Amino acid sequence: MKSAFLTRLYIFGICTAFTYEEKCGQSEYLSAADECCPMCAMGSVVMKDCHGDYSTRCKPCAKGTFMNEPNGLQTCFLCKICENGLFISQDCTTIKDTVCGVLDGYYCKHYTDNRNDCSLAIKHSKCKPGEQIITPGTKASDTVCEPCSPGFYSPEGVNCSKWTDCLVRNEIEDEEGTSIKDVQCKRQRNRYVLIAAFLTAAAVVLLSLLVLCLCKRRKAVRSFFILNSPVEETDPQSSQCAPSTSPLKDIQDTESTAAQADCNKEHTVQSPEEETEPQSSQCAPSTSPLKVSQPGKEGDGPVHRIASKKWDLINDKDKDSK
Repeated sequence: MKSAFLTRLYIFGICTAFTYEEKCGQSEYLSAADECCPMCAMGSVVMKDCHGDYSTRCKPCAKGTFMNEPNGLQTCFLCKICENGLFISQDCTTIKDTVCGVLDGYYCKHYTDNRNDCSLAIKHSKCKPGEQIITPGTKASDTVCEPCSPGFYSPEGVNCSKWTDCLVRNEIEDEEGTSIKDVQCKRQRNRYVLIAAFLTAAAVVLLSLLVLCLCKRRKAVRSFFILNSPVEETDPQSSQCAPSTSPLKDIQDTESTAAQADCNKEHTVQSPEEETEPQSSQCAPSTSPLKVSQPGKEGDGPVHRIASKKWDLINDKDKDSK
């Protein structure tokens, strides 16, 4: 009984379907009034259904909308917006939707029926520090990364570089490298450098001692010549008490002898009354410096310089005696 009912229901459905197909053609649609009306063409939609002898009235799609197939719909589809890694490859028209392309640095996660039209784009993945890029990302696939091998490092996650060999640079390892950091090297102490530094320091010290010795020797030579120079005598007492061998002494002795002889002659001629006159003082041997002509006027040699020095000493002595 139950199986017979199901069989009848199945047959009724098939008959209904065939009846509907026969009622509306491929270019028609079933209206709300249960009438088969002509479809609107691409780029337009139904404004008013057909009725009786009046056919379907259609209206074009507005800007920003489209209809890409014959239809019995009353609204157009909205044009797609290209954003988030997408750009407009082809503009939207009333009969075709926008075609979006993929920007650099992104890849398409989902395509539409058109392989050149992407509906969802995602940014390429970046490899982490300690990794490197095996396969760069494209517009159709993401970036592929892998970790660096032992002895290599990648601080920015682009390429893995080998650790620095400190021995090649004649250095020693100061800090061990990691997958994100290179080995740190430092200079090692070189015995040749130490020897060169020692020799340089020794040469500087010896040169300094040599310069010091030369300076002391030069000073000693100058002091010797200054002490042995006759111009350096400044003590009047010692200069007068000691026998003088200077040319000035000879000149004074000669002039004193001549003056004594003249005075003796005058003394024999003058009367006894005149002996008490002040002029008789001229007959005595004179030790006044006025009798000696001032040196330095007739020349400027060593004898004149010595005489000038003696002259100053005698004047100072006369002033002290007065």
